[in-house]
Amino acid sequence: MSRQDFYKKFREDYPTFTYQGYSYDLNDSGISMTFDFSIDGLSEFHPTWSIPRINRIDAVDEELIDEMVFSLGMVELVSYWKIACPPTVIIKDRKLSTEQIGWWKKLYFNGLGEFYYTNGIEEDFDDFMTIQCDGTKESYCNSATYNTTSLGSKQPRVMIPVGGGKDSVVSIELLLDKADVNCYVINSRGATDATVEVGGLTDRTIYAKRTLDKNMLDLNAKGFLNGHTPFSALVAFSSIIAGYLNGLDFVALSNESSANESTVADSYVNHQYSKSFEFEADFRRYERQFIGSGVFYFSFLRPLSELQIAMLFSRFKKYHGIFKSCNVGSKQDIWCGHCPKCLFVYIILSPFLSLAELDAIFGKRLFEDETLMKDFDKLCGILPEKPFECVGSRDEVNAAITESISRYAKDQIPLPVLLMHYQDSSVVPAIAFDKYKNQFSSEHALDEYFEKIIKDALANEGNN
Repeated sequence: MSRQDFYKKFREDYPTFTYQGYSYDLNDSGISMTFDFSIDGLSEFHPTWSIPRINRIDAVDEELIDEMVFSLGMVELVSYWKIACPPTVIIKDRKLSTEQIGWWKKLYFNGLGEFYYTNGIEEDFDDFMTIQCDGTKESYCNSATYNTTSLGSKQPRVMIPVGGGKDSVVSIELLLDKADVNCYVINSRGATDATVEVGGLTDRTIYAKRTLDKNMLDLNAKGFLNGHTPFSALVAFSSIIAGYLNGLDFVALSNESSANESTVADSYVNHQYSKSFEFEADFRRYERQFIGSGVFYFSFLRPLSELQIAMLFSRFKKYHGIFKSCNVGSKQDIWCGHCPKCLFVYIILSPFLSLAELDAIFGKRLFEDETLMKDFDKLCGILPEKPFECVGSRDEVNAAITESISRYAKDQIPLPVLLMHYQDSSVVPAIAFDKYKNQFSSEHALDEYFEKIIKDALANEGNN
């Protein structure tokens, strides 16, 4: 049977998924949470989260905590729902408004775009899921707000989620002297630990832990459905819990303008949907209307392209030996050197670092690896489907490649095989490098305080 046939059969055999409930324990050291889900007639699931408290605050609103925990469960459930994709989702002991149900369905549908696409499943928004509420308890909203204009002479208290890559490094370095910086790490690994250590922030890092239920992994092994889910939505809903419990004002993401581009050309399918500005704005609206934690969630690097972030990162040499963005090599804390993410980071850094510096980071010259040709073509748009990774836009990849070719010519170095292929293909137009070095997207949620920090950093780069 095709995956589409499996999909239909699973939905017929297991027509309901139930969010049974949740429990949590809150004390001075932090909060631990357990969520209770079931694909009725198949399996139960009990994933857990824990988020520590490293800063003391006077008091907490327990109704607000309850609402934030429930909402985190609403995101967590989609990882388990996708095993069989039951057409009906039942929310026990809750009453969500029509607006809330529409909001969650949009997140699930767009956040599962890659899941549907890679599994060869055709589905539409109206039919993929119905959400039923089996309860009378409505959402509690504290209606708190926060912004830098109310700080007076104090520095903003900012939490930066750290994944171990170059983007969060740029946020850390630009904000260290301008804010009271804390970091947020989910399921730490070598690169995240090294990043906060090099930044001098180990003691100011909130280390959250998320566990997956083994039943899900067992069912995946048996042939049930599997695929990408909107992980950054988990970052969003968990980070406001972490921010609130630690007395912080802002969650400053490091998502760039390039995250808005679809992975599959001329479609809604975007590997980075929950990193997009659309989701970010949707989340802020939902959080303000139905939660009200007072923690403001935004992407500090949103006005920038990946190319500009690479330009800024190239100056922070002390991180070059420890950052890692490769998903394939994440468990070993290495650059695998064979995947599209490694190739993308190599491309985007090439205009700013010498061959010796790139060698020190990656341990090989990726432009000389002919086995990466297909990934190269996907990244620059010779092929229409980008790799399903967090990578930049096709145009800025082309700009970086164009500049790299110019640097090889200037240094009188023979072009490696991938750059020769690019130069000979003439399929995609050359993109002006300065277009991306000097851009500043207006689609962002930075106020004047944070916007000035970004603009000053770009101005300093222009003077170097």
